[in-house]
Amino acid sequence: MSFVTGLQCAKCGKNYAPEDNALFCKNHDDGRLDIFYDYDAIRNELSREVLSKRAATVWKYKEFLPIGKRENVVSLGEGGTPLIKSTRLAEKLKLQLLYLKDDTRNPTSSFKDRPMTVGVSKALELQAKILASASSGNAAASLAAYAARAGFECYAFVPESAPAGKIAQLNLFGAKIVRLRQLKEEEDPTVKMLKLVCRKYGWYPCPSFGPFNPYQAEGPKTMAYEIVEALDWEMPDWVAIPVGAGGLLAGNWKGFRELNLLGYAQGEPKICAVQPEGCAPLVRAFRQRKSPLNIEPWRNPQSVAGGLCDPFPWDGDAALTALKESGGTAESVSDTEILKTQKLLAKTEGILAEPSGVASLAGLEKLLEQGVIDREELVVVEITGSGLKDIDVITKTPEDYPLIEPRIEEFEKIVKAQQGKQMNIVYGTTHRICF
Repeated sequence: MSFVTGLQCAKCGKNYAPEDNALFCKNHDDGRLDIFYDYDAIRNELSREVLSKRAATVWKYKEFLPIGKRENVVSLGEGGTPLIKSTRLAEKLKLQLLYLKDDTRNPTSSFKDRPMTVGVSKALELQAKILASASSGNAAASLAAYAARAGFECYAFVPESAPAGKIAQLNLFGAKIVRLRQLKEEEDPTVKMLKLVCRKYGWYPCPSFGPFNPYQAEGPKTMAYEIVEALDWEMPDWVAIPVGAGGLLAGNWKGFRELNLLGYAQGEPKICAVQPEGCAPLVRAFRQRKSPLNIEPWRNPQSVAGGLCDPFPWDGDAALTALKESGGTAESVSDTEILKTQKLLAKTEGILAEPSGVASLAGLEKLLEQGVIDREELVVVEITGSGLKDIDVITKTPEDYPLIEPRIEEFEKIVKAQQGKQMNIVYGTTHRICF
């Protein structure tokens, strides 16, 4: 059964009953519908002990999700990703307690599987026919995977600059791919196309932001549940989150607040929103103390973190409210800082993240240097997408690496050149290797 009690437009306050199956507000084509639950009933139905016995997936928290019947759930085993206690990276940053929420482990290698499993499950429940998404790549790839799982036809509207790796995923999942040119106007061309086709053909919109589908927007809050449960039901002091449209941050904040409301955990963390300097509308609005409903679009977004280049943060109102309510902050980072941190994370913790997925860590570094975050606080950084999603950023050609004959003299020569000093060869003494 569903514990949803109703939906309400965040922009005008119009209410909708669960049986209305509303996707967006009738008064606004950009008015996100926030979903409300019967928390007393959930509290009576569920406990921390019950949760601890369930399999670690997004659907472990089914009472908190807007699906009525279990048979409508479309799953690829998403969620249940590890919360890794950092050792070497924490030492580098001089942090006592640093945890990495590694959502690169999801089925399509990004956190987008959390919203898409919920969004596609709702599409099945509503007996939709054709699904459509507007995305820089990750959300569309995830939607295509879940659409394939459920047997839906799927259209993916992606920007002209979408990375080849993400396009390849879409193609293999069977999505019909349409690339959109960026016009001079500020509106995201993929979103514009999504609205046009859904209005004309009645297709089911499922991008990873709330104003066009309130159901998928509930998926990201499961990340907050997993973080707190992994910390033995303790809230972290800070959570650093990369921000594009703002849906991940808004979802996380809702999850933390729900756990506090139900008494599963005490308090709430401070939230840190991180965006690239080349597209930082939420950071700018936070610094200018703008009203959540008056965030201005970003002109000509450009960044190596392409997944965060949303000209307008569609869930920015909820994200900005979360920053205020949590006592958090917002920070922007340069492409140089992002790429440096990407390499640092890989070399110290063995996690290969795409630029968009590691911007949160770059933001943490800056805030530590500024003294905004205390090095004795417990910090969780969300790593949201695999480096294999944007391989062009890190790929070198074979010619960039040394080519030698299999002789020890040639090997020592290149190692000396790489180190810029006399090679110090350490021979093993514990085991003798025989060939």
